[in-house]
Amino acid sequence: MKLFSCDHCGNTVYFENATCERCGHTLGYAPDHGALLSLDDDNGAWTSPARPSERFIFCANAQHGACNWLVAETPGGDIFCAACRHNETIPPIADPANLGRWQTIERAKKRLFYALIRLGLPLRTRDEDPDHGLAFRFLADDSGAKERVMTGHDTGTITIALSEADDAEREYRRTSMNEPYRTLLGHFRHEIGHHFWDLLVAGQPFEGQFRALFGDERVDYGQALEGYYANGAPQGWSQTHISAYATAHPWEDFAETFAHYLHIIDTLEMAAAFGVRARPQTGDEHLNIPPMTFDPYMAPDMALIIEDWVPLASLINNLNRAVGQADAYPFVLTPGVIDKLAFINTLVHQAPALSQLDTLSRAH
Repeated sequence: MKLFSCDHCGNTVYFENATCERCGHTLGYAPDHGALLSLDDDNGAWTSPARPSERFIFCANAQHGACNWLVAETPGGDIFCAACRHNETIPPIADPANLGRWQTIERAKKRLFYALIRLGLPLRTRDEDPDHGLAFRFLADDSGAKERVMTGHDTGTITIALSEADDAEREYRRTSMNEPYRTLLGHFRHEIGHHFWDLLVAGQPFEGQFRALFGDERVDYGQALEGYYANGAPQGWSQTHISAYATAHPWEDFAETFAHYLHIIDTLEMAAAFGVRARPQTGDEHLNIPPMTFDPYMAPDMALIIEDWVPLASLINNLNRAVGQADAYPFVLTPGVIDKLAFINTLVHQAPALSQLDTLSRAH
C-alpha cells in the first residue's frame, strides 16, 4: 500500500480516508489511476486538480459509508466501482449491526482490490464470465438455521461470513481452531488465491510446475480435509508449508501461499513509502544500507522481495512485542516455502499476458 497526499494542501492522507484532515476537502480513490484524489464539487459530479479533464461520481455504496472509490462520470455507466461491482449479495443493512460489519468487510475488500489491480490480474464479473467471473457474497447467519455461514470459495464465488467482521467472534474462531493468525484481509487474500488457481493454473502451462511444488490436486479434496481435521498437520510440516492448514490439500497450500505473497508485497510497499530501513542496526552501520526503494508489486525476482521481507518481518514483530501485542507475522519462510512464493510471483507477473490470450481465444 502506498501513501498519498492531498492535491489541495499536500497533507499526507491514507487509503481509507474520505476527508483531508488539514484542508477539509473530500477524498476519493480512483482505481484506474491508483490515486487518492482530493475533490471539488462540480454540479453534481466531482473534479480534482490532479485530473482536471475528468469528472467522477462516487460509487453507489458510498451512500452507505461502505466505499470511497470513484467511478468515471459516464451517461448510463456503471454506478458501482471496480471493486463493488463484484458484490452479488450484501447483508440486510437496515440492521445497524449488519451495516457496521459490512462496512468493515468492504474496507478489507478494497485493500484486496488495490493489490489485484496493481498486479494487473484479471477481474471479470459474473456477467462478463458466467463460469468463472468473480463475485462476493457477504452473508449473515440466520438465527433459525442449524449451521452457520462458512467462509469459502466456489468457482469464482467467494462467501465471507459477516460474523468474521466481529473481532470477538473472529478471535474465538481463531483460538478454537488453533490458528496463529485470522483476519478479514487474510480471508480475502486466501479465498482469492483459490479463484486465481482456477484461472491461472488449472489446465494452464503452469499446472505441471504447480504439482511439482504443491502436490497433486487431483487427490480427493473432501477426504483430504477430513484427514487434516482428524489428524492435524504431519510432523515436520513447517519445513515445507507456510501454515498447518496448508498441508490439508494442494489447493489450500496454494491459497495460503498466495495470501502470504499478498501480505508480503503490500507490507513492503508501505514500509518503502515510510522510508523504513530494511536492516537492523546491530553492528552493521558501516554498511550504510538505504531504505527500501524498489516496487515489490513489480519485482520479478522473489529473492529480492524476501531479502527485504525477512528483516522487516522481524521489525514489525518486535515492534508489536514492545507494546505487548502478539507477533504481526508469526510465520517462518523456509526454502521450500520461498520456492512456492517465487512460483506465485512468476505466475502473477505472467497473468496479464495469459489473460490477453484468453480474451483473444474467447473472441474467436
